Amino acid sequence: MSRRKSRRQRKMQRQAMVNFAIVVAAVAAVAYFVLRAQPAPYDEVSLCLISEKLPPHTAIILDKTDEYSQIQADLIAAVIRRTGDKLDTGERLTLFELDADGKFDPRGRFSLCNPGRGAQVNPLFSNPEIIEERYLERFEGPLDEVLIDLIEPKEAPSSPILEALARLAQTENFSDEAPSRKIVIVSDMLQNSETFTSYGGGGALPQSIPDAYDTADAILRTFGNGLRGTELEIRLIPRERFVDMQRGALKNYWDDVFDELGVRVRWRDL
Repeated sequence: MSRRKSRRQRKMQRQAMVNFAIVVAAVAAVAYFVLRAQPAPYDEVSLCLISEKLPPHTAIILDKTDEYSQIQADLIAAVIRRTGDKLDTGERLTLFELDADGKFDPRGRFSLCNPGRGAQVNPLFSNPEIIEERYLERFEGPLDEVLIDLIEPKEAPSSPILEALARLAQTENFSDEAPSRKIVIVSDMLQNSETFTSYGGGGALPQSIPDAYDTADAILRTFGNGLRGTELEIRLIPRERFVDMQRGALKNYWDDVFDELGVRVRWRDL
């Protein structure tokens, strides 16, 4: 009798150990799931996730070296807002205003990561209302504010578009270490700088314009190869005197330059 009892006790002890192991594994699995589901810490200023790696980055360049109509200004604002709406959570959006020196006016600068919308979070671990409020106050609100000045028309004597794009690729947050780099430029693409000018041909490309290979080579020698691998979307602002050239010979010229620079480009109307 005692032997049966001893065997029964040993069996019960083994079962208890198995049950305990199952419970421990289940608790560990739940803890792992909870930790993975918790939102990662983010920077309070940029709203970007705190990480040694750069986030995906979309840059919008607004070429304000020529004036545009109020209708065009409204379309530009809509393009910028739609671009912001398409961002993935954690993706950075930066707005630049191009000045006559091929530099970016810091007054119009906006550079934040999309913190996510309330509908994008798991309600078991985050409060959707709080997340949505943060998005509206910290991301969408500042974007609307900066657009008030950003889309105000200006005019400048030169338009160094290509140089501005090359300088952008030299900035830390938009270097080739950032994945999925995309540029949206709102411009008439009528370049006017020492590199080359679109003017002087009476509505056609001037005969003095350098070969596209030479233009690309000049940019590579001055600014390096930082643009290679970027995706470029051109939102074309048509100019009445130049519209045929913009959509024809000038577009072809730009395509050849960007091809030499390793930039994937597509053209769209404003």
